[in-house]
Order: sequence, then C-alpha cells, then structure tokens
Amino acid sequence: MRQVCTTVISLLFSLLAFTSCSSPGHNKKGEADNGKPFNTAEILKYDPSKGDKKIEEFMQHLHKVSGFNGNVLVAKKGKIIYEGSFGWANHLTRDSLTLASQFELASVTKTMTGTAIMQLWEKGKIKLDQDVKDFFPDFPYDGVTIRLLLTHRSGMMNYVYFVDNIYRTQHLNQKKGLTNKEAMDLIAKYKPARFNKPNASFLYNNSNFMVLGAIIEKVTGMSYADYMKENIFKPAGMTHTAVYSKAVYDKIPVDVVGHDRNSWKYSVAQNFLDGPVGDKGIYSTVADLYVFDQALKAGKLIKPATQDSAYTARNPMIRGHFSYGYGWRIFESPGQKVIYHTGWWHGFRHIFLRDMKNDVTIVLLGNMVNGSLLHLDDLFKMTGMPVVRKGAYTGNGDTAED
Repeated sequence: MRQVCTTVISLLFSLLAFTSCSSPGHNKKGEADNGKPFNTAEILKYDPSKGDKKIEEFMQHLHKVSGFNGNVLVAKKGKIIYEGSFGWANHLTRDSLTLASQFELASVTKTMTGTAIMQLWEKGKIKLDQDVKDFFPDFPYDGVTIRLLLTHRSGMMNYVYFVDNIYRTQHLNQKKGLTNKEAMDLIAKYKPARFNKPNASFLYNNSNFMVLGAIIEKVTGMSYADYMKENIFKPAGMTHTAVYSKAVYDKIPVDVVGHDRNSWKYSVAQNFLDGPVGDKGIYSTVADLYVFDQALKAGKLIKPATQDSAYTARNPMIRGHFSYGYGWRIFESPGQKVIYHTGWWHGFRHIFLRDMKNDVTIVLLGNMVNGSLLHLDDLFKMTGMPVVRKGAYTGNGDTAED
C-alpha cells in the first residue's frame, strides 16, 4: 500500500510539474504571452461603421480647425475603437493619405531602438554600463555608457547640428546620406565639444540614439535595418514597417512627404541627415505601431521585467509628472502611468501613447508641422487617459521636445 501511495504521489508531482512548465502564461523563452495566440489579423480587426463617434467628431475638429494632417488610431482594452486618415500625403501631387500610408517616425524610432538594445542586453551581448569606447576606441568622450545614451544623460553635443555645419562649410554632397559609422568617424576626427560631462543632467538629443544605432550594427555585424527587420518587425508582425536610410536609397520609397512651418509650401526634401538611423529612420503606419504596442504587452520582443526597467523613470521628474526611461518618455501620477514618445523631424510630427493602467493606446502620425498635437486634452479625457501635456500642469504651454 505504501508503495502504491508513493507511486501516486510521484505521478501527481510529475503532472504538476508538466502543468507548470506548459502554463499558457509563458512561452519557451520565459516571456509572458497573456495565454493567447498573437494574431495580428485579430488585433487589427476594426469595423469603421462601429467607430467611436465622439472621437470622429474630435478628429474632424482637430483637422479642420487646428490643422492636423495625418493618420490616427485609438485602441482600448485590446480593441481598436477608432481609425482615420485626414488630408494629403503629398500636397503637390494631391495624393491623399490612407491608413496604409507609411510615415517617417522621427523620434518615435527611439522606442524601437531602445527595445533592440534591451534585447541585446537580455542575450548577454552588451552590458548597460559598458563604455562606448569598448565598441569605438576612437570615440572622443570618456565615461559615456549605453545606459547614459538610453537615458539622454551622455552630455554629448547634437550630431545633427555638428554634421550639418561640416557639410555646409566644406560644401559636401548634401544629397547622399551618411551612415552611422561615418557620423561616428566625423565625431572621432573633429572631437566636437560636449554640452556637459556624462551623467550630469538630462539633455535630450539625437546623438544618443544615433550612437546606439551604431552599437547595434557593431555588436551584431548586421545593418541596423536588417537587425530591426529580423528581431523587431518580423517577430511583432509589423509587415508595413522598414528602415530607410538615404545612405542606402537615393529616394526613400514612400509616398508621404513631410511639410514644415504649417505651410504646404515647405515640403521637406530628404538629405544627408536622413542617412543616420536609430534616432530616426524607421517608417511605419498607425496600425503597425499598435501591433508593436501589443507585441510588447504580449512579451514577444523583450521580457516583462525588462520592459518594467525600460519604463522606470531614470531622470528627475519634470513638473512632477514627466521623465525619461530607456527610450521612452514617461508620465506618472498616483495610480497612473503613460509610456509615450513624440517625434519631430523634416516635416513630420507625431505622438505615440500607451496608458499602462487603463489599457489605452493612441497613435497620431502627422506630416504637417504645426501646433495641432497640443490640442489633445479632450481626446485624452474621452478615452480615460490622463492629460499628457506638460503645459497642462503649469499653464505655461509646451516647449519643443524633439
């Protein structure tokens, strides 16, 4: 009888172990998958006839009164509740935007570069406190680590202005894009003065994520475009997303043109500064950004604990609510947390918001630079998201962030 009991107990322990190992809450990599298959077709299901009428009215007003020109997607509790396109993809040719239109994501790209860096950290390929000189021995600044780049605390100058000055004063070819490696070589050669010593303060600028893009290429032996395609876009199911660099393409193969200064007169031609990637350079749609959001929540790209680290404020709070993590801007208040990023580059202006408590995602991609994205308070309120606008907490208005 004792032998029979022992056998039964052993079988029970085996069954419990099997059940634990095959739990739908985790996949083979130990990543949470919410117990559900990751089906992009299901994620992107949307019936326009059932779209939120109040959001439609708000967006029509934002388009007609505030001049928003672009695409929008709003989702709540894992379901798209509104999608829309407003205005021109290219005013000169009178091409209208569609929901399939690909936009240059500008600094929204940083959210994906940060995700790629955290992937490499999970795989043991890099350490967050590793010095840039470990990868680029000629890098002219001491004490700049991957962690400081991720959090905009490197103290570096902004390479955009530095390189622009070199190209203009030396009359270099402005139509051919330079690569990240070439940008790093220019920094090594000219040793431009830093803004500040490393880790002294938060100073947002594109140099940090351009250098991270160069590190991704150095560590993986792949181009940034290929690494992102194989390790971010494909696993997430982002089928309408790609990296396009002027160092590779004479003409970027998308139809959406950026327009600056709130005027159709100023359509922005891509140039040598559209070569470096990582700080910008990813082109995508509102739907694919939502897929990216859902892939992160499902643990398809990096582990939940890694995401928690990326979403942790790594800088002192600005106006009591705003900070920056690893490639993400952060809004926090008691019981609320919104992870987001803005974008502003060559006639494109965006905001991508992920409300972690209320499970709301808002994506607004625009190709007309104006103040329309400063008028989103009512949209935030009707979705249940906190008002994510720095000026809302001081009454002094917002400043440029990108």
